[in-house]
Amino acid sequence: MAEEKTNIVPELIKTNKSSSMFKPKVLLIGLPVFIVQLVAVYFITANILLSSYSKSASETNDESNVNKNEQTKQESPGKEGERDLSKNAAGLIYSLDDLIVNPANTNGKMLLLASVGLSVETEESKKMLEEKQVIVKDAVISVLSGKNVNQLGSATYRDTLKTEILKSLTVQLPGSKVNNIYFSKFIIQ
Repeated sequence: MAEEKTNIVPELIKTNKSSSMFKPKVLLIGLPVFIVQLVAVYFITANILLSSYSKSASETNDESNVNKNEQTKQESPGKEGERDLSKNAAGLIYSLDDLIVNPANTNGKMLLLASVGLSVETEESKKMLEEKQVIVKDAVISVLSGKNVNQLGSATYRDTLKTEILKSLTVQLPGSKVNNIYFSKFIIQ
C-alpha cells in the first residue's frame, strides 16, 4: 500500500507541472485569432452598423423636415413663391476646407481651424472661385489672421467677420457674386 501511494504522488506532481507550464502553441494560435476577431469587429462596426445608423438618422431628419414643411403649408398657403425663394437662397456652395490660421498677437501659440463655405448663385461664379482658389483663400486667411483670439472667440463677432470676408472678396474679385459666407468648422486652440 505504501508503494502505491508513492507511485500516485509522483504522477500527480507530473500532471500538475505539465498543466501549469506555459504552452507556446496557445499563444501562437490564440493571439492571431484574437487579433483577427478584433479587426472583424472593427470593420463590422465601422461599415455596417454606423452606415445604417447614419441612414436612420438622416431619415429621421428628413421626416422632421417634411413635417415642418407641411406645417408651414397649412399655416400660410398663399406664400408658396416666398418659400421657394428661401429654399434656393443658399444657391451653390463653394467650400474651403480646413484653413489653419494663426490669430493676431498669439506669436504662433494659438491656431484657428476653419472651414468656410461661399454661397454663389450660378455655376459660372462657382467655377470662377475654383479657378481663383488661391486668391479666395488669401482673402479669407488675411481677414481671419488679422483678428485676435477674443474677436474670433466671440459668437456675435462672427457676423461681422462674414461681412469683412465678403468685402475683401468683392475687392479682390470684382466679378464674383458671393451672396453669403458660412462657417462649417470654427475651432480655436
